[in-house]
Amino acid sequence: MDSKIFSYVPSASPSSTEGPLAGKSFTIQPNMSVRGWPTNAGSQALEGFVPLETSTAIERIQAQAGRVVGSTLMPELGLGLRPDTAAAAIRDRHCDVALVTDLMGESRFTASEAGAFGFKPSYGLVSRFGLIGLVPSMEAFGLVSRSLPDISRALAAMAGPDDRDTSMVEGKIPDFSQVGSGADRVKRIGVIRESVASLSKEAAGEFRESLAGLENLGAQIEELSWPDHRLFRLVHNLVGATEASSSAGKYDGVRYGHRAAESANWNEMYLRSRAECFGVLVKSYLFQGAYFQFERFSAFQDACRIRRRLVEGMDAFFDRVDLIASPLPRTAISKSAGSGTLQEVYDTFACSLAPNVTGQPCLGVPGLSRRGAIQVNLQLSGRFGDDVRLLSFGSRLTAGK
Repeated sequence: MDSKIFSYVPSASPSSTEGPLAGKSFTIQPNMSVRGWPTNAGSQALEGFVPLETSTAIERIQAQAGRVVGSTLMPELGLGLRPDTAAAAIRDRHCDVALVTDLMGESRFTASEAGAFGFKPSYGLVSRFGLIGLVPSMEAFGLVSRSLPDISRALAAMAGPDDRDTSMVEGKIPDFSQVGSGADRVKRIGVIRESVASLSKEAAGEFRESLAGLENLGAQIEELSWPDHRLFRLVHNLVGATEASSSAGKYDGVRYGHRAAESANWNEMYLRSRAECFGVLVKSYLFQGAYFQFERFSAFQDACRIRRRLVEGMDAFFDRVDLIASPLPRTAISKSAGSGTLQEVYDTFACSLAPNVTGQPCLGVPGLSRRGAIQVNLQLSGRFGDDVRLLSFGSRLTAGK
């Protein structure tokens, strides 16, 4: 396989040869633990690290006869977009489903680049055990595929309780076999006015064309106004950076990963190892987080309170509408060599942060309209736990294209 796409191509086989995922191939990222495989999360901080256990999600895929064919390249610890190659793996048909870390909307952007579907499930539906990331309360296993049925079958295998992940949500597991049954009952789709306000005139026109496609399927579009929508970026940045600063403390050069050479003592070794471990983008995020963690913790607490308000406000909209549509413009950050700044990263993901803050399921749909160089794909978000309904409407949307 192409070494420019894959960082590691294993020879492992499924733990079962029969199951709903038989014949389906998966790629993962090297922050998703598989026993015996190199798992560096795209960072020197985990240089040479090989996990002793397989992540729950991948273990369940293999138990259902899914075949994991390799690891794609990924940004350091899942922050940003480059040098992610999951889109190329899907576009060049190296796999049926690509698993990606969805921290800011990556599954939807990867899908946009590949002309595929990207899905982030409700937070706590799929175990995060074995997922090495930065922001535990916002990141999830995202799925990218050309086939919604493949996403649904993979989720049916991956979802469910796991005693090794204390963030799992208790309750009934959605029946993913009902996806595509025609019983999604979606009639009203909301559009939050403030989520479109930052689009260019041309991109806004593209988005309206996509909404017209939804209306052609019988959906009623309802405009919603929510001034608090502008707070999603601030909350994601502040909470995310603080959690990242805390969770990255384990990369100390003592127990595993990179250790600086020729240090005079343990303290110097620790400081030099930390300095050498991370790239500029991740360091910037960690510096921000350390400031709020140690100097302005009250700001972090305030952001958590605002996050709770945003969750409640978003949930209230689903008493009026069935789904919420938002744009996914192809803008901002280049995947060429070099590192973007945090400002550029957040500019890129400005339209996709909300579901990661609230924990909602979100589906990225391939572009419904195209004009010139501008392409605006569509995101559809559902009420927390309404994953099956969202995927079912995606199936109906696909059938109507």
